[in-house]
Amino acid sequence: MPHFTIKCYPKHLTEKEFDAFITDLTSLAKKHLKAGDDDISIDYTEIPAEKWKEVYDQEIKPNMAHLAKKPGYQM
Repeated sequence: MPHFTIKCYPKHLTEKEFDAFITDLTSLAKKHLKAGDDDISIDYTEIPAEKWKEVYDQEIKPNMAHLAKKPGYQM
């Protein structure tokens, strides 16, 4: 049962672009994690740039050792 939480700066994606992103991510999960459509959930939240430090301080920095992909920046 993969669940993805995505937080990013506002991307101003069109509905078509957003749907394509979610479809692509779902396809990757199905392929690599052997999951079915009904097993996958995705949470997508856009965070304004001025609030990103809160995400970094609360979610990224304290979990750096466990991140599957670490950021190339520090705050």
